[in-house]
Amino acid sequence: MSHTATTGPGVEQTRRLGVETTGIEIIEESERTARPRDLFWPWFAANVSVFGISYGSFVLGFAISFRQALVVTVVGVIVSFALCGIIAIAGKRGSAPTMVLSRAAFGVNGQKVPGVVSWLVSIGWETFLAILAVLATATIFDQLGWASGTGTKIAATVVVAALIVSASVAGYHVIMRMQSVLTWITGLATIVYVLLTLDEIDWAAVQEIPDGSAQQMVGALVMVMTGFGLGWINIAADWSRYQHRDAKGSSIVAWNTFGGAIAPVLLVVFGLLLAGSSGELSLGISADPIGTLGTLLPTWFLVPFLVAAILALVSGAVLGIYSSGLTLLSLGVRIPRPAAAFVDGVLLTLGTIWVVFFAEDFLGPFQSFLITLGVPLAAWAGIMIADIALRKRDYDEDALFDARGRYGSFDWVSVGTMVGASVLGWGLVVNNFAADATWNNWQGFLLEPLGLGTYVDDAAGPYWEGPWAYANLGVLLALVLGFVVTYVARRSTVRRQEA
Repeated sequence: MSHTATTGPGVEQTRRLGVETTGIEIIEESERTARPRDLFWPWFAANVSVFGISYGSFVLGFAISFRQALVVTVVGVIVSFALCGIIAIAGKRGSAPTMVLSRAAFGVNGQKVPGVVSWLVSIGWETFLAILAVLATATIFDQLGWASGTGTKIAATVVVAALIVSASVAGYHVIMRMQSVLTWITGLATIVYVLLTLDEIDWAAVQEIPDGSAQQMVGALVMVMTGFGLGWINIAADWSRYQHRDAKGSSIVAWNTFGGAIAPVLLVVFGLLLAGSSGELSLGISADPIGTLGTLLPTWFLVPFLVAAILALVSGAVLGIYSSGLTLLSLGVRIPRPAAAFVDGVLLTLGTIWVVFFAEDFLGPFQSFLITLGVPLAAWAGIMIADIALRKRDYDEDALFDARGRYGSFDWVSVGTMVGASVLGWGLVVNNFAADATWNNWQGFLLEPLGLGTYVDDAAGPYWEGPWAYANLGVLLALVLGFVVTYVARRSTVRRQEA
């Protein structure tokens, strides 16, 4: 039985209705009208956020110089979004969401292993963005002298959640239109922000920052890659599945990379200049990124700055919740796509309410949880990129939904590779929130045996010593292992599947 979408409204009717009913089924040929350049809008809008400026402080936090941070930023952002672009090629080849296309590598049922990880990562990151939007509202209101207490936070939570959930439920066509508008709003506001804060840069202070070690650069590079492109990689093909079948793979990679990377590179570089100019500012950004950046502005621009910041965070959250809904469907949950997006939107709202109003110490453990999931996600990405590189033909779309088809039920090589690469990767990353998330202190178990670091259980809180301890090599190891093992071990399998 074919799983091509032969029922439901066509693209024009969908646009009139405003709600996309297409779920994880294959997109009709008549609806595949997008061109590679269309990918610029969602990727640019989701990443042109003033929050990106705060990464300058995070990068310099690895005790490296401006010039080292510049190299790390440019390489980390561009390479990570280029990896997203490679995954996006699969969307054009198979016209299905990322986690459905991944069944070709893992088997129809085996795919549920990375599927669960992907779903948790998407929900987690988008909840984090919503939390930032609510907290930013309270901080800016406080700077304006307006009410910034519980009532303001409740109102902000309602508005932010409503924007994210309604756009996610509406679906692809509404989101694409929304992103093209948000691109101009957030882009213009960001340019104004840069112009208004240029005089805060102290070039002499920036140049005086001493060089760090190669290991510190690697740690900063991993942080940049996971914070940008690798944070999106599990949903990259969701936005290319409407691409015209004759679209060039190289063009998809190029527009995906350009759209995703251009704003973060410029914003992080500007953030490096700001954070390098003032240690006090850099410290404040670590605690409250958007609120601290707002302290540099004249009062008249605080409201436009807040609106642009919230819209940018909402823009990123919308992409994630839309895709997490598709991932939920790929795991076998049998509900309509709009309902799946709504369910994930409700979870995001509940998570935001819990953190903003009830959690005394949540942000550290929450980030520790997300970093932990980043290792298996990197392993999956390596496997998926190798699988895409090995394939010469489009996917057998019917077989993606049939456990007895050519992709089978379980591909134990891929499942085993992901599990093995994840375990080894966890052994080479450390819990950055050791005091707050003690349940995660089992990580880094390979550092001492390999002579890369020493665990110190100090009275003030546990920490790691050693040049490689905080380099987080496990993420890169999982990514490379996933790719190399798959490219070598599954070559004959892919050839047989395509025969």
